[in-house]
Amino acid sequence: MNIGVDAAALGMSSAVVASTNDVNSVYWNPAGLTHLEDHQISLMHANYFANIAQYDYIGYAIPIDDRSAWGISMIRFGVDDILDTTELIDNQGNIDYNRISLFSTADYGFTFSYARKLPVEGFQYGVNAKIIRRIIGKFANSWGFGFDFGLQFEKNEWQFGLMLRDITTTYNIWNIDEEEYQKVANAIPGENQELPESTEITLPKAQLGIAKKIEFHNDYSLLIATNLNMRFEQTNDIISSKVISIDPAVGFEFGYTDLVFLRAGAGNFQNVTQIDNTEKLSFQPNIGLGFKYKGIQVDYALTDLGNQSTALYSNIFSLKVDLGIFR
Repeated sequence: MNIGVDAAALGMSSAVVASTNDVNSVYWNPAGLTHLEDHQISLMHANYFANIAQYDYIGYAIPIDDRSAWGISMIRFGVDDILDTTELIDNQGNIDYNRISLFSTADYGFTFSYARKLPVEGFQYGVNAKIIRRIIGKFANSWGFGFDFGLQFEKNEWQFGLMLRDITTTYNIWNIDEEEYQKVANAIPGENQELPESTEITLPKAQLGIAKKIEFHNDYSLLIATNLNMRFEQTNDIISSKVISIDPAVGFEFGYTDLVFLRAGAGNFQNVTQIDNTEKLSFQPNIGLGFKYKGIQVDYALTDLGNQSTALYSNIFSLKVDLGIFR
């Protein structure tokens, strides 16, 4: 749930909390759903870690009336066809490759969103209810739930956004298959002697965003956006204390006649400790492009999963369709 969706947003380093205004607002800030004029659907696919992991997303949103809207989405991040070698060696010590099986591990996030404009001009809010499903083959699975709250404000062509994620703390309760666990409990002497914790929590996070779109001669536009991503713990973020840590992000989108878009951004600024105990500033650069025609938008982003020097880049594609074009 922390990776993000939509190649257009990822190409801008996810600095879209204030400017998001389409179906993908179900993830970035549900308050943005109030800008919808018709049904929209969004799809995204990405391969991670040299195609080992698959990341997929689908979202759908629709206006209720001129002041409110709702949406739903599903995210899946999974690794499939993992070799299960826990029964490779039988009780007699013989190796039997026919005893190898395959399993998958996957995380699912289901989000239900509602947004509404406030009586105060320029203000809108949105709420997410999330269900989290995690599966590790036949070994363990869990269910979880949580809530997000988003707010947007627009004045004099400036856009402001606030996104509070997991505001009630998101809980995941694990169900571990003890029979399967016992098969591996003694694989390494002294290890795995006790069952893992059955409760997993995700602490609240906050994102504050500002954006402004500048028009040039009705043909060209430039969207400038920035986010302050805040966690209430001490981390390696460039602004860090025992109370709060802040990771800034900035993104740009250059558009031509609302047809072609070029994007760039930088985020995930971290202080990384080197081997010699010195610290080096690391960041994540992103670039992207998009094409929009008659309600169909195709976007591409090239993103660095870690920092600008050591991690592999991932190619991300997404599709957004205004379903009103089919009427």
